[in-house]
Amino acid sequence: MRVLLVLLALLLGLPGAGRAQEFEALAAQLGGGFAQQAEAAERLGQLGDPRAIPLLRALGDAQLRRDGAAVRVGGEGEVIRINNRVRGAIRVALGRLQLVSPDPAERLAAADGLLRARSAEDIPALEAALAREALPRVRERMELALGAARLASPAAEVQRLGIAVLGASASPQARALLLGAQPAEAALQAEVAAAVAAIDRRLALRRAAETVFQGLSLGSVLLLAALGLAVTFGVMGVINMAHGEFVMLGAYATVVVQELCRGSPALEPWALPLAVPAAFAVTAALGALMERGLIRHLYGRPLETLLLTFGAGMVLQQAVRLGFGAQNREVTSPPWMQGTLALPFGLEVTQNRAWIIVFALLVLGATFAAIRLTRFGLEMRAVVQNRRTAAAMGIRTGRVDALTFAFGSGIAGLAGVALSQIDNVSPNLGTGYIIDSFMVVVFGGVGSLLGTLIGAFTLGLVNKLLEPWAGAVLAKVLVLVAIMLFIQRRPKGLFALRGRAADQ
Repeated sequence: MRVLLVLLALLLGLPGAGRAQEFEALAAQLGGGFAQQAEAAERLGQLGDPRAIPLLRALGDAQLRRDGAAVRVGGEGEVIRINNRVRGAIRVALGRLQLVSPDPAERLAAADGLLRARSAEDIPALEAALAREALPRVRERMELALGAARLASPAAEVQRLGIAVLGASASPQARALLLGAQPAEAALQAEVAAAVAAIDRRLALRRAAETVFQGLSLGSVLLLAALGLAVTFGVMGVINMAHGEFVMLGAYATVVVQELCRGSPALEPWALPLAVPAAFAVTAALGALMERGLIRHLYGRPLETLLLTFGAGMVLQQAVRLGFGAQNREVTSPPWMQGTLALPFGLEVTQNRAWIIVFALLVLGATFAAIRLTRFGLEMRAVVQNRRTAAAMGIRTGRVDALTFAFGSGIAGLAGVALSQIDNVSPNLGTGYIIDSFMVVVFGGVGSLLGTLIGAFTLGLVNKLLEPWAGAVLAKVLVLVAIMLFIQRRPKGLFALRGRAADQ
């Protein structure tokens, strides 16, 4: 797009006649010699008018042309040539001018550029830009750049202001700037040391908060993986070694739903929410079939049940390999689960992990409501407490067994939906979570949803607290040893409930 005479076009709308005349003169000066061009570029950067940005970019890209006494962007005329000195002046000027750009990304890039430059000449432009800036992320970068620019000043009072700005930050970059500072006065060295100590305290708090979030994130995954097992093992007393395969099937159900929704603008953004009921329905139906066809013949025989479900899990894994292949499948997260979420104190967390924590708590709430507030939950608790009395009261115990196992299997499918957002989907997806799920259920207490919640988040937090100094593998070993010692003292876990498993 051709821009007409820059002098006339940019004259319109300038905030004052004097400033308009200055802008006009500087624009015309860009068509002069190299020394005039460098001086004009520097003064345009100091002027702070964002309409100089396209002029300077055109000059740097050899798109600015001289047509008599006027200059044009593109079109006819002689190309205005520049040298390295002018290019440097253009870079500095653009860095200052982009601070007032309407585009937040340009303002952020400009702040980063000035942060690298660390020139005291940038102080006025940064102070003016900060007075207008409203976006927290951009303000943070501008404040760092302003602190770095003030540190570069030879004046002690200006350096003191820079130390104060950087000391109020919780950025490792601010810490590095302070450590590399050369105070104009010896008295400022103590202020630098105090500012570095303050940043270290904030960084330690941020690391602790990040560790807590990582622990909660791991705990939410363990909670989802263990909830279904808390029903099938904790309530029914069935050692379901195929539980991990039900988790895997839930993840593959998510893959199938995403493929069905692909190409449809109306359905594609809703692929993941649609996968939630689909995964529950598929795994619950398969769980009901397994209970009616196989497990109901083996109640009260835990060893045979363990071997049977282990074999069933291997069959399910092989069936998935034949149907989907052995290669990993990737599930694309919806836009609202992508990227990071900025929290106070500079803490940034991944949005998909945050949503999984929310999802885990919602599934826990739905499970509690189903068990405590529905007729199905009442019948299930009655059968668990006293099967003969429940049957005498007209409750169809076989039907309750099938629905309970289906319910636990469906929850495992929901765990697969969540895991598809943080891991590649493969036939072995659920295998890594079966041992952790049993640990959570046993530690929390057989059949206790509250125990499952506390157990999952406790194990997740302890794992992440141990990992920095013990490593991931040794941390898991230490957690396992701690659970073994705990079970020696409290064989029924944190919260023991009566049930079929507890009575045996």
